[in-house]
Amino acid sequence: MELFLLRHGLAVERGTAGFAHDAARPLTPQGRRELRKITRAMQRLELSFDLILSSPFLRAKQTTEIVAAEMKLKQQLAFADELQPGGDLKKLMQRLAGLKSKRENILLVGHEPDLSGLISLLVSGRAGAGFALKKGGLAKLEVAKLCAGKGATLAWLVTPAQLKRMQ
Repeated sequence: MELFLLRHGLAVERGTAGFAHDAARPLTPQGRRELRKITRAMQRLELSFDLILSSPFLRAKQTTEIVAAEMKLKQQLAFADELQPGGDLKKLMQRLAGLKSKRENILLVGHEPDLSGLISLLVSGRAGAGFALKKGGLAKLEVAKLCAGKGATLAWLVTPAQLKRMQ
């Protein structure tokens, strides 16, 4: 399985008037524009996904919807509470392992520090191995087994700036 992790795009800053709840913070207009460029880079890399699983928080949902629309993958879109900030990574791994049909390429869209924590957990077996995804950053894991530690290899991690140069 190949697991791709995408951090949501630039969003309205925490504490901005009118957005009292973290879950309701949307992408900024700049965040939307940048995500379209990032999605074009993903297409140039010839990425495709059998499933796109996203945090239900608005900024992640909007990120996912842009990617799904641009890549014509709306049918592969689903949401998972495990991907919201502070979500249970072990439950997420169980959910992925329990998928009924064979899913070879899965895109997860979520938040920091949870996505880098998942990378760390799958690669090293512990959290805090020093990975970090910038907003709009993308990582690829080659997963042999969905388990903590030595179940996956980090194939690459690219910044949004690198992705935008590819488009």
